[in-house]
Amino acid sequence: MNVARTLLLVRHGESEANAAGEFTGTRDVPLTARGREQARAAGRRLLEHGLYPDAAFCSTRSRTAETAGLILDALGRPGLAVECAAALDERDYGALTGLTHVEAEVRWGADQVRVWRRSYATAPPGGESIRDTLARVAPYHLTRVLPAAMRGTALVVAHGNSLRALVAGIEALHADAIARLELPTGSVRVYRFAPDASVEAREVVT
Repeated sequence: MNVARTLLLVRHGESEANAAGEFTGTRDVPLTARGREQARAAGRRLLEHGLYPDAAFCSTRSRTAETAGLILDALGRPGLAVECAAALDERDYGALTGLTHVEAEVRWGADQVRVWRRSYATAPPGGESIRDTLARVAPYHLTRVLPAAMRGTALVVAHGNSLRALVAGIEALHADAIARLELPTGSVRVYRFAPDASVEAREVVT
Protein backbone atom coordinates (compact mmCIF):
# COMPACT_ATOMS: atom_id res chain seq x y z
CA MET A 1 0.00 0.00 0.00
CA ASN A 2 1.34 3.46 -0.96
CA VAL A 3 1.06 5.79 2.04
CA ALA A 4 1.14 9.52 1.29
CA ARG A 5 3.13 10.55 4.42
CA THR A 6 2.30 14.20 3.71
CA LEU A 7 1.98 17.30 5.87
CA LEU A 8 0.14 20.42 4.67
CA LEU A 9 0.86 23.67 6.53
CA VAL A 10 -1.47 26.60 5.84
CA ARG A 11 -1.37 30.02 7.45
CA HIS A 12 -4.87 31.35 8.11
CA GLY A 13 -6.32 33.95 5.77
CA GLU A 14 -5.98 37.64 6.43
CA SER A 15 -7.53 38.72 9.74
CA GLU A 16 -8.90 42.13 10.65
CA ALA A 17 -5.78 42.74 12.76
CA ASN A 18 -3.51 41.74 9.86
CA ALA A 19 -5.33 44.22 7.65
CA ALA A 20 -4.88 46.94 10.28
CA GLY A 21 -1.13 46.23 10.61
CA GLU A 22 -1.50 45.22 14.26
CA PHE A 23 0.34 42.68 16.38
CA THR A 24 -2.41 40.13 16.84
CA GLY A 25 -0.78 37.59 19.14
CA THR A 26 -3.20 35.80 21.44
CA ARG A 27 -6.24 37.93 20.51
CA ASP A 28 -9.14 36.20 18.77
CA VAL A 29 -9.96 38.29 15.70
CA PRO A 30 -12.05 37.27 12.66
CA LEU A 31 -11.03 36.92 9.05
CA THR A 32 -11.64 39.70 6.57
CA ALA A 33 -13.52 39.06 3.33
CA ARG A 34 -10.10 38.90 1.65
CA GLY A 35 -8.97 36.39 4.27
CA ARG A 36 -11.93 34.13 3.59
CA GLU A 37 -11.13 34.23 -0.12
CA GLN A 38 -7.47 33.40 0.64
CA ALA A 39 -8.68 30.37 2.59
CA ARG A 40 -10.89 29.21 -0.28
CA ALA A 41 -8.01 29.77 -2.71
CA ALA A 42 -5.73 27.62 -0.53
CA GLY A 43 -8.33 24.88 -0.67
CA ARG A 44 -8.55 25.17 -4.45
CA ARG A 45 -4.76 24.90 -4.75
CA LEU A 46 -4.77 21.74 -2.66
CA LEU A 47 -7.59 20.38 -4.81
CA GLU A 48 -5.64 21.12 -8.01
CA HIS A 49 -2.65 19.22 -6.63
CA GLY A 50 -4.75 16.28 -5.44
CA LEU A 51 -3.88 16.89 -1.79
CA TYR A 52 -6.74 15.64 0.39
CA PRO A 53 -6.22 15.54 4.16
CA ASP A 54 -7.18 12.53 6.26
CA ALA A 55 -6.66 14.49 9.50
CA ALA A 56 -6.86 18.21 10.27
CA PHE A 57 -5.56 20.40 13.07
CA CYS A 58 -5.86 24.10 13.93
CA SER A 59 -5.26 26.47 16.82
CA THR A 60 -7.94 27.54 19.28
CA ARG A 61 -8.43 30.87 17.49
CA SER A 62 -11.46 31.39 15.24
CA ARG A 63 -9.38 32.66 12.31
CA THR A 64 -7.69 29.27 11.94
CA ALA A 65 -10.88 27.28 12.51
CA GLU A 66 -12.72 29.29 9.87
CA THR A 67 -9.81 28.96 7.45
CA ALA A 68 -9.71 25.19 7.99
CA GLY A 69 -13.46 24.93 7.42
CA LEU A 70 -13.29 26.88 4.17
CA ILE A 71 -10.37 24.76 2.95
CA LEU A 72 -12.22 21.53 3.72
CA ASP A 73 -15.35 22.86 2.00
CA ALA A 74 -13.29 23.58 -1.12
CA LEU A 75 -11.90 20.04 -0.98
CA GLY A 76 -15.35 18.50 -0.64
CA ARG A 77 -14.58 17.25 2.89
CA PRO A 78 -16.70 19.48 5.14
CA GLY A 79 -17.35 16.62 7.55
CA LEU A 80 -13.70 15.99 8.44
CA ALA A 81 -13.20 16.66 12.15
CA VAL A 82 -10.66 19.36 12.99
CA GLU A 83 -8.67 19.00 16.21
CA CYS A 84 -8.08 22.40 17.85
CA ALA A 85 -5.05 22.76 20.11
CA ALA A 86 -3.62 25.64 22.15
CA ALA A 87 -0.14 24.36 21.28
CA LEU A 88 -0.72 25.74 17.76
CA ASP A 89 -1.84 29.20 18.94
CA GLU A 90 0.00 32.28 17.74
CA ARG A 91 2.97 33.44 19.80
CA ASP A 92 2.21 35.78 22.65
CA TYR A 93 3.44 39.23 21.60
CA GLY A 94 3.26 40.54 25.15
CA ALA A 95 3.45 44.34 25.33
CA LEU A 96 3.19 44.61 21.54
CA THR A 97 -0.24 42.95 21.42
CA GLY A 98 -2.87 45.22 19.87
CA LEU A 99 -0.39 47.89 18.81
CA THR A 100 0.20 48.68 15.17
CA HIS A 101 3.73 48.18 13.87
CA VAL A 102 4.07 51.95 13.59
CA GLU A 103 2.98 52.50 17.20
CA ALA A 104 5.44 49.89 18.44
CA GLU A 105 8.28 51.43 16.43
CA VAL A 106 7.53 54.89 17.82
CA ARG A 107 7.68 53.52 21.37
CA TRP A 108 10.68 51.18 21.14
CA GLY A 109 12.40 52.00 17.85
CA ALA A 110 12.21 50.18 14.51
CA ASP A 111 15.41 48.18 15.07
CA GLN A 112 14.27 46.78 18.41
CA VAL A 113 10.82 45.90 17.07
CA ARG A 114 12.43 44.14 14.11
CA VAL A 115 14.50 42.03 16.50
CA TRP A 116 11.43 41.06 18.49
CA ARG A 117 9.52 40.16 15.32
CA ARG A 118 12.17 38.23 13.45
CA SER A 119 14.76 36.78 15.84
CA TYR A 120 14.69 33.21 17.12
CA ALA A 121 15.53 33.71 20.79
CA THR A 122 14.61 37.31 21.73
CA ALA A 123 11.10 37.78 23.12
CA PRO A 124 9.15 41.05 23.32
CA PRO A 125 8.39 42.29 26.85
CA GLY A 126 6.03 39.84 28.52
CA GLY A 127 5.77 37.70 25.39
CA GLU A 128 7.21 34.67 23.62
CA SER A 129 10.15 34.27 21.27
CA ILE A 130 10.06 31.85 18.36
CA ARG A 131 12.15 29.51 20.52
CA ASP A 132 9.49 29.68 23.24
CA THR A 133 6.78 29.03 20.66
CA LEU A 134 8.66 26.02 19.28
CA ALA A 135 8.92 24.60 22.80
CA ARG A 136 5.13 24.14 22.86
CA VAL A 137 4.53 23.45 19.16
CA ALA A 138 7.16 20.68 18.81
CA PRO A 139 5.74 18.20 21.37
CA TYR A 140 2.26 18.53 19.86
CA HIS A 141 3.67 18.02 16.38
CA LEU A 142 5.58 14.92 17.46
CA THR A 143 2.70 13.32 19.37
CA ARG A 144 -0.34 14.32 17.29
CA VAL A 145 0.46 15.83 13.89
CA LEU A 146 3.42 13.78 12.69
CA PRO A 147 1.80 10.39 13.47
CA ALA A 148 -1.24 11.49 11.43
CA ALA A 149 1.01 12.61 8.56
CA MET A 150 2.90 9.32 8.62
CA ARG A 151 -0.41 7.47 8.20
CA GLY A 152 -1.65 9.61 5.30
CA THR A 153 -2.07 13.35 4.80
CA ALA A 154 -2.38 15.81 7.69
CA LEU A 155 -3.49 19.45 7.41
CA VAL A 156 -2.36 22.06 9.95
CA VAL A 157 -3.90 25.53 9.85
CA ALA A 158 -2.14 27.90 12.22
CA HIS A 159 -0.45 31.29 12.49
CA GLY A 160 2.53 33.05 10.99
CA ASN A 161 4.77 32.55 13.99
CA SER A 162 3.54 29.20 15.28
CA LEU A 163 4.12 27.90 11.76
CA ARG A 164 7.52 29.62 11.55
CA ALA A 165 8.44 27.75 14.71
CA LEU A 166 7.14 24.46 13.32
CA VAL A 167 8.98 24.91 10.01
CA ALA A 168 12.15 25.77 11.94
CA GLY A 169 11.84 22.51 13.85
CA ILE A 170 10.98 20.33 10.84
CA GLU A 171 13.77 21.77 8.69
CA ALA A 172 16.29 22.29 11.54
CA LEU A 173 16.77 25.89 10.42
CA HIS A 174 19.52 28.11 11.78
CA ALA A 175 18.62 31.40 13.47
CA ASP A 176 19.45 33.48 10.37
CA ALA A 177 17.15 31.36 8.19
CA ILE A 178 14.35 31.63 10.76
CA ALA A 179 14.70 35.42 10.74
CA ARG A 180 14.29 35.45 6.94
CA LEU A 181 11.37 33.02 6.82
CA GLU A 182 8.10 34.59 5.66
CA LEU A 183 4.75 32.80 5.59
CA PRO A 184 2.10 35.04 3.99
CA THR A 185 -1.56 34.72 4.94
CA GLY A 186 -3.18 31.88 3.00
CA SER A 187 0.18 30.36 2.03
CA VAL A 188 0.56 26.58 1.66
CA ARG A 189 3.68 24.52 2.37
CA VAL A 190 3.84 20.78 1.68
CA TYR A 191 6.20 18.24 3.24
CA ARG A 192 6.55 14.62 2.21
CA PHE A 193 8.22 12.26 4.64
CA ALA A 194 10.35 9.16 4.18
CA PRO A 195 9.44 6.03 6.19
CA ASP A 196 11.89 7.14 8.91
CA ALA A 197 10.03 10.49 9.20
CA SER A 198 12.86 12.49 7.66
CA VAL A 199 11.84 15.12 5.11
CA GLU A 200 11.91 13.62 1.62
CA ALA A 201 10.56 16.65 -0.28
CA ARG A 202 9.17 20.11 0.41
CA GLU A 203 7.45 22.71 -1.71
CA VAL A 204 5.35 25.84 -1.58
CA VAL A 205 2.08 25.27 -3.44
CA THR A 206 1.08 28.30 -5.50
